[in-house]
Amino acid sequence: MSQPYYLQGSAFNVRMNGIVGRLARHGISLFGSAELSVRGRKSGQMQRVPVNPHTHEGGQYLVSARGHSQWVRNMRVAGGGELRVGRRTRVFTAVEIADDEQKALIIRTYLERWGWEVKDYFQGITAKSSDAELLAACPDHPVFRITVEG
Repeated sequence: MSQPYYLQGSAFNVRMNGIVGRLARHGISLFGSAELSVRGRKSGQMQRVPVNPHTHEGGQYLVSARGHSQWVRNMRVAGGGELRVGRRTRVFTAVEIADDEQKALIIRTYLERWGWEVKDYFQGITAKSSDAELLAACPDHPVFRITVEG
């Protein structure tokens, strides 16, 4: 059995993620980014990472461009977390989306919006890729539908 896809960030990417996360924490959202906090499945401590929340057909989603990352593994156990921009914190629950046509469509619209930023993580898949290519990429990119509480 092969390992799930995960593309670890370079030192530059890790540094940039730290900056984007800090900016979001202080109220500056770059192109709609937010800081995700999710409880660590082993440590129990809140883990923070910047994300690009995505709206599709009225629903809100988190797409993991890098694959089966630590935040994805933590989200599967925690079932939710917090999105923060400045003092505004939105608590949410999360449900992972199955690898199907709906998920492929969510990824397509995510790539239309964020492709300029995440193209290197999708192994040549773009918003203009065929339906079959997007479906084939679905297992490598977890997607969670989030429901904000309150």
